[in-house]
Amino acid sequence: MRILIVEDEFNLADIIKDRLKKEKYLVDIANDGNSGLEKALSGLYDLIILDVMLPYKNGFEILKEIRNENIDVEVIMLTAKAELEDKLDGFSKGADDYVTKPFHLEELVARINARLKKTGSSTEKDYLEYGNLRLNLKESSIMCIDTGEAIEISCKEFLILEYMLRNKNQIISKDQLYTKIWGAYNEIESNNLEAYLSFIRKKINIIDANIHIKAIRGLGYKLEVKNE
Repeated sequence: MRILIVEDEFNLADIIKDRLKKEKYLVDIANDGNSGLEKALSGLYDLIILDVMLPYKNGFEILKEIRNENIDVEVIMLTAKAELEDKLDGFSKGADDYVTKPFHLEELVARINARLKKTGSSTEKDYLEYGNLRLNLKESSIMCIDTGEAIEISCKEFLILEYMLRNKNQIISKDQLYTKIWGAYNEIESNNLEAYLSFIRKKINIIDANIHIKAIRGLGYKLEVKNE
């Protein structure tokens, strides 16, 4: 899942980003209202941490534009303003939660995890399965259900495979993977997609799972069960 932090305090934004990366989230930062709005309107994000007092455009204005565009994203307002009227103003414009500074970092992480879990199914499991492959969502590992053999995977491998498993009956284009995993602002690293797919294929083979990532010429990729 991808999170956007819109916060003009550089150190605070970096601290939050580093902590969220440990939770296996992809995190982008915008340090002013204009860039924050541009990224927020991209529709890439599952959750936005949005400060109120920002250069150029404040958080309430950004929130209003997000909701006017009907972008389905969780928004946690993050601000030093603690007055009830400010909170009510944020909620009236479509905020999902409100955290005031100073705050405990672990509380913010707990609120983020709660919001993102809430958006999914209440019965969602800690793993995804297809064929005899199981992806552990908590430990970033894959396992062959038939043999119990497991292997750890890297963060990017995990994110790619999770996205493909959640869309296993669809052809996924390269552009979809670039956008979902790396976003629209990181063309250099996204060029490594083929390398990551190769690593995933090798690890699937190591545990002898019956899943295959099929390259479909000119269209993209699709997960298939071998001999199905």
